[in-house]
Amino acid sequence: MKNMQVLLAARPSGRVEESHFRIVESDTPRAGEGEFVVRAHYLSLDPYMRGRMDDSRSYAAKAAVGEVMVGTAVGEVIESRHDKYRAGDFVETRTGWQLYGTSNGGGVRKIDPGYVPLSAYLGAVGMPGVTAWIGLNEHGRPKAGETVVVSAAGGAVGSAVGQLAKLQGCRAVGIAGGRAKCDYVANELGFDACIDYKAGNLDADLAAACPKGIDVYFDNVGGPVLDAVLLHMNAFSRIALCGQISGYSDPDALTVRNFRCFLINRIQLRGFICSDHLDLWKGALKELGTLVHEGRLKYRESIAIGLENAPRAFIGLLNGQNFGKQLVKLI
Repeated sequence: MKNMQVLLAARPSGRVEESHFRIVESDTPRAGEGEFVVRAHYLSLDPYMRGRMDDSRSYAAKAAVGEVMVGTAVGEVIESRHDKYRAGDFVETRTGWQLYGTSNGGGVRKIDPGYVPLSAYLGAVGMPGVTAWIGLNEHGRPKAGETVVVSAAGGAVGSAVGQLAKLQGCRAVGIAGGRAKCDYVANELGFDACIDYKAGNLDADLAAACPKGIDVYFDNVGGPVLDAVLLHMNAFSRIALCGQISGYSDPDALTVRNFRCFLINRIQLRGFICSDHLDLWKGALKELGTLVHEGRLKYRESIAIGLENAPRAFIGLLNGQNFGKQLVKLI
């Protein structure tokens, strides 16, 4: 058996191109003492990976040029010399963009594909779900009856935010790109409203969807969407700053013109990284798993087939072409 890997070939300046990646074959790894080998079934593609491609200071280590792209996968242990993992176990691992990877057990989670689907452990019952849970509960702190707005509402994180807000008795309003995504968010996920920012009426649509103003904004995109939302924030409202995808390829897009709203309405803005709250993961994952298992937390997936298509799928994710959680199916 041969291993296929996607390497970071060059650091992008601006938009990511397929030429920034290189696909290679190598020998399938063997387990050393205290290690095990995982055959990945699904690879997770996430916006944070764009930041890892840059040679700049960030909250996490950058990906190394010439090395396997960083990323999380779920798969099956096929060989083990580790006392806690056996062949046949299913795990979530950080083995990156490759078919086979080794681990010493650090940062690994055993998972049960009989409880929720295997792919869900990379989405609603994985890092995106935990990100939604932490950002909303720890930094948004919603109260029943309040209005919660979330951007990128059709994505893995945003879709969970709105549903969790609804379960807490809030009015949930999504912002997404395109009528199809908005219809899904409102009709399938149960948001009270979803605004199509591409329609060109963002300010008026926010006023109509949020007649009592906005108490909590979960920001995944930054840029003009954040600027528009600021004009509708209530006094003492809260913003959980999760992502800035609109500026990942164009930092100038993140200019905030309505900054004065922070002072006028005494808005609390908190940027957060879910890995800063590792003490909350166990509880969050238990709740998210229960909700998915019971059908009370819904999710959608965009799935590319084959590791060779990972670069193209990742570029599509950065351009908003995904619908729900972006995955690559490897087996």
